[in-house]
Amino acid sequence: MDIIHVAQDLIRFRTETGNRPEIIKCLNYIKDLFAGTAAKTEIFEQGDLAPVIFIRNTDSEQFDVLVLGHLDVVKADDEMFEPVIKGDKMYGRGTLDMKSFAAVALNSMEYVLQNNLPLKFGVILSTDEEKGSHGTEAFLKSHAGINAEIVLDNDVGGDITKLVTKCKNPVFVKIISNGLEAHGSTPWEGIDANEMMIQTLVKIRQFYPYYSKNGIDPEDKWVDTVHFAKICGGDVSNVISNYCETLCDFRLVETSTMADLKANLDKCLQDGVTYKIVSESTPVVMDERNPHILDYKKFAEEILGRPIEFEHIGGATDSREFAVKGSTVIMHSGTGDGMHASGEYVEINSVKCIAEIQIKFLEKLALEKKS
Repeated sequence: MDIIHVAQDLIRFRTETGNRPEIIKCLNYIKDLFAGTAAKTEIFEQGDLAPVIFIRNTDSEQFDVLVLGHLDVVKADDEMFEPVIKGDKMYGRGTLDMKSFAAVALNSMEYVLQNNLPLKFGVILSTDEEKGSHGTEAFLKSHAGINAEIVLDNDVGGDITKLVTKCKNPVFVKIISNGLEAHGSTPWEGIDANEMMIQTLVKIRQFYPYYSKNGIDPEDKWVDTVHFAKICGGDVSNVISNYCETLCDFRLVETSTMADLKANLDKCLQDGVTYKIVSESTPVVMDERNPHILDYKKFAEEILGRPIEFEHIGGATDSREFAVKGSTVIMHSGTGDGMHASGEYVEINSVKCIAEIQIKFLEKLALEKKS
């Protein structure tokens, strides 16, 4: 498989989260790639939820190896859906996050099939990872018995010299402030929902400090964080707001519990302010001494010709659903920059290297299975 060619084809599909017609076209393109092979391909759809494509070489749902990824992307201008190669970089929406590495997963599937590797192997690609992975949740419920000894997760893009062993727990919280409407000239006759929200957020900052590029940049970044993703309150300038809400994005390390978070929030709320947990997950924490991870790391170092470091990141990953079942999750991706931005790119050689590392790793697992 020409990985870069397939990646370019995938990028040309405008699979912005929620663009179902274009997503279906992309999934059918992938399905056609495996037409006439021994692959079993399913496009899972349930109501209005985002579809998931599931490709495998077995009827079993107990896999030796699964590769996880997603095909949806964040919004972008039209020109970003026509990939551009300049030198060793490929620019476009999804080059780094993560259509190039979806192509890597498809290449691994093709290799397993063509070489009859004695592995139960599958690829799962979702289409709403950028907005909560609700389609993936439904897919996994419909395949409740699915599991894998090893999960390869390429959705941690940025630096091929880093192997991720920890991801934080993303928790989204909506804080709601209810006040009393009054004319802006007589604030003593009302209760300002915006003001109560501000006071609450200030207290939250006592537990979760404000970090920024032009402010505090902690040396130890494995800490709990929050950013106030959206604040909405008030309609016009001369009316005291009677309602305000804030969407908070908490990222918790593995030693911080939901009980800890709730206890902290309870201490911060002003009168008339409440909160609700919109979604919560679980951190992914892998043992750096895990034999599979060390084998993978060895191949990566041999192919790259340099040492690979372990890294911890704040981002979430769909592989958490398998980590809680006991799977070894290997989180590794290629090098690039501009994720979710107008200058998104991936280094082409890093894509090819990830593909080569995966193949070498799968060959070793297959040899172990034979013996």
